[in-house]
Amino acid sequence: MAPLVPLDPAPGSMDGALRRAFGLFPSGVAAVAAEVDGAPRVLVVSSFQVGISADPPLVLFAVQHTSTTWPVLRRADRLGVSVLGEAHDGVARRLAAKGDHDRFRDVETTRTPTGAVLVAGAPLHLETSIEGGVRAGDHDVVLLRVHAVGSEPAVPPLVFHGSAFRRLSPADAAA
Repeated sequence: MAPLVPLDPAPGSMDGALRRAFGLFPSGVAAVAAEVDGAPRVLVVSSFQVGISADPPLVLFAVQHTSTTWPVLRRADRLGVSVLGEAHDGVARRLAAKGDHDRFRDVETTRTPTGAVLVAGAPLHLETSIEGGVRAGDHDVVLLRVHAVGSEPAVPPLVFHGSAFRRLSPADAAA
C-alpha cells in the first residue's frame, strides 16, 4: 500500500497529491445542456452520479463556483443530460473548451420541446429539472429530477480516468 500523504489544510490549496488521487477514480462523462436565450449552453461533468433516488428519480453532478456557464444554464426549465459514449472523445473536448466559440459546431444534437439539449449517439439521455442543491466547498452539488429517459445499452461509455478520456476494454464492456 502506498503511504498516506498529509494534505495542505490551507483553504484554496488543491494539493497535487489530492488532484492525482481524485484522478484515479474512474467516472463517466456527461454533457448537461439546454437552450437558454435562444442558444445551446453546455457543461461537461465527470462528477455525474445516477441512482441517488428512484422515488422520486434523482441524479446529481457537481459544478465549480467559478463556472461562467452554470449561472446561465441553471435558468433553463429543463436540462438534457447525455452520458457520453466512447466515440465522443473529441466532442467532449469541444464541448468542455473555454471561450466564446461555438461549442456545438459539428456536434449532432436534439432539442426537446422543453428546451433540453441532448447529444446524439450517447448511451444514456435524461431530461431533467433542477430539484435542489447544496454548497460543498468550492463546488455546488446540483440535484436533478429525471422526467424522461432514453438508453442505448450497446453504446460503450466514455470514461474519465487519470486526467484523460479513456475507453473500457472489450472484456470490461462485455461483462
